Amino acid sequence: MKYLVIKCGGSVLENLPRSFYEDIVKMHESGEWTPVIVHGGGPLITSLLKSLNVETSFVNGLRITNHQVLDVVEMVLSGSVNKEVVRNLMEVGGKAFGVSGIDGGLLTAMPTPDAKTLGFVGEVVSVNNTIIEGIVNQGFIPVISPIGIDGYGQRYNINGDVAASAIAKALGANLCFISDIPGILIEKDGTKKKLDKVSKAIIEEMIQNQTIYGGMIPKVKAAIDGLVHNIPEVGIINGFEKNSLLDYVNGKKIGTKIVLEEEIA
Repeated sequence: MKYLVIKCGGSVLENLPRSFYEDIVKMHESGEWTPVIVHGGGPLITSLLKSLNVETSFVNGLRITNHQVLDVVEMVLSGSVNKEVVRNLMEVGGKAFGVSGIDGGLLTAMPTPDAKTLGFVGEVVSVNNTIIEGIVNQGFIPVISPIGIDGYGQRYNINGDVAASAIAKALGANLCFISDIPGILIEKDGTKKKLDKVSKAIIEEMIQNQTIYGGMIPKVKAAIDGLVHNIPEVGIINGFEKNSLLDYVNGKKIGTKIVLEEEIA
């Protein structure tokens, strides 16, 4: 069974076309690839926090999370957004099953090294594969919200890109980040150019010189971490391009492929 972990950020989820969900269902029904969806929900979380007059801020693309923010994060991710993705798949004839990383201890977490600054932001310690495999074996597409839990029952807000990478590592899956841009862009001669392929060293240099910044930082770091830990392939594609997901799994030249140095031709 070939797994494909599909990470959809909150900023793209709000506007993804119906055809994107149709492509996931087609992929699932073909049996060649088994999709597993991990989603974010950042803009909706920010909007709700604002309406509740709760301050929110970010460090290197990660949201500082206290108890109050954590309650809102869980409510939005595991409630509103998770069920919306499940509904969207069902509307196009798919079978989907939504779970939180807390359910069954799917995502065991621990605080990040920057816990003093970030609060209840977590790293994934382990992934309970049997839950994902159980959902898949029942004929459903798993839809996972990135909330983790430790052995003491403490919840953690896990960046969706980090969670997706951890799940892909655990499943030996390919990892595909869905964006609203065609891939990683650089400016050349006054115009923006897409990188078809980029290495770990170049990404680290682009973070250093701030070509890559904000929310793209955890995305590319999660991609590199996954490759180092045997994820076969990581791609970033535009989910708004027609058939982009199917083109990606069929090996067409689309988006940006992130690779380790030795793989660059």
